[in-house]
Amino acid sequence: MTDPVLSSGSRLPDSVGEAAPGVAAAALEREVLALWRRGRSHMAASARAVDPKLDPVCYPLLVLLRDADAIAMADLIGVLGIEKSTLTRRIDSAGRLGLVERIPDPYDARARLVALTPEGRRRLEEQRVETFRRWRDRLALWDPDDVRQLATLMHRLGDILD
Repeated sequence: MTDPVLSSGSRLPDSVGEAAPGVAAAALEREVLALWRRGRSHMAASARAVDPKLDPVCYPLLVLLRDADAIAMADLIGVLGIEKSTLTRRIDSAGRLGLVERIPDPYDARARLVALTPEGRRRLEEQRVETFRRWRDRLALWDPDDVRQLATLMHRLGDILD
């Protein structure tokens, strides 16, 4: 097995994790931060693909709504980890672009749910198709088992970060 190459271009020897857990943790931190920076850039590009005026911080909201018919604001606040006023601004911003709407909650007349508009859902699906195409192209040379293992390991890492 070859030593993994870090985003800095240096190599992390296989034995580092056993000999010096602090060094391995520092390398992991660097890689997570590099991935986070790339992720922010990807999120901005994805937001622009949906609408050139869409603030990138609104993109995670749209992705959550894509996988549901409608979601209560309280649930969105919990999942996104943001304050109610911040969520309201994001909903208003995406709403002005015609991407989301507030609809009555059928179980609570006082509450409103947030949903993608049909136009928002269409645009997000177009962007998703293109994103998946790029992922397939980039990972075409990878062994499918490596892709599955990466997804599994990322999920495990996410679990311990929660």
